[in-house]
Amino acid sequence: MFGTDIGIDLGTAYVLIYEKQHGVILREPSVVAVDQDSGEILAVGDEAKKMVGRTPGAITSVRPLRDGVIANYSMTKAMLQHFMRRVTKGLNRLFRNRAMICVPSGATDVERRAVLEAALEVGAKEAYLIEEPMAAAIGANLDVEEARGKMVVDIGGGTTDIAVISLGGVVKSTSLRIGGDKFDESIMRYLRRQYNLSIGEQTAENLKIMIGTCIPLEEDKRMTVKGRDLVQGLPRQVEVTSSAVNMALGDMVQSLIDGVRNVLEQTPPELSADIIDRGIVLTGGGALLNGLTELISQQTGISCFQAESPMDCVALGTGKALAEMDNLKNSSRSNMIINLRKNSRRF
Repeated sequence: MFGTDIGIDLGTAYVLIYEKQHGVILREPSVVAVDQDSGEILAVGDEAKKMVGRTPGAITSVRPLRDGVIANYSMTKAMLQHFMRRVTKGLNRLFRNRAMICVPSGATDVERRAVLEAALEVGAKEAYLIEEPMAAAIGANLDVEEARGKMVVDIGGGTTDIAVISLGGVVKSTSLRIGGDKFDESIMRYLRRQYNLSIGEQTAENLKIMIGTCIPLEEDKRMTVKGRDLVQGLPRQVEVTSSAVNMALGDMVQSLIDGVRNVLEQTPPELSADIIDRGIVLTGGGALLNGLTELISQQTGISCFQAESPMDCVALGTGKALAEMDNLKNSSRSNMIINLRKNSRRF
């Protein structure tokens, strides 16, 4: 299948694989179900996510990536091997092409090396890294080579990467350990505190998606939630409103916006003027949170908008960057276009 190179968005919540001719060819949760007694991997991706919170004692659903980086190397490698076998339709010889993988802008050298090693272990001939905000900007069709400032806020499952980009490089950036997972945890804590109700991760995620909001709504949305009563220890259901979810998310969303403001405060004046003209672009699954663009606009005074297909931007950006890399190597500005690191292995 693969005659071209691939881009991988190795996310905390989802793994996306991009191939030039076919676009995004895989989108699966970053979850692995494993038998603790035997060490056998029972399910990966969608099947494993269905097991979260529902498995017997000997079976555990593992999320091998945390805060945007590898937390469990062996499980990450097994997960990638499973996904690559799927997209190559079970061929024994894996793709043996180049792969570009995104990492948070705040990832350490050790974390970056772990990502490179994982890609090489599953069959990549060469592996490259690109920082998430740069990949997101390329995937959102922003002209990263232009000598004008652009601001990208990529809100993933584990991290939020905020960056100001100009002339193919990151001028100012920060990586916050805030993302969809933290939003879910905030909802779970709020329901425990206000309703004495314990709910699971998937229920919290559904609440966020269905009625989550960052701003008060004219008419409250409502959703019935089922969980375990912390006082009686029995199953119970309560009706939760969008106002309650707004309260639950308030502190975490404010921390995210404070991060945006901090980067803006450090941005050179000329680039600040460009951002006023161009606005702030939101990418990642968190960009879909209702009212977030409006709230950022209110607190910064700068227009804010979602990119087209925000969940796919990073994956698209990794693939596009790798496709252009040969041209960039022959360009006098190649060192400014993509901030990446390389490792390779000969077969």
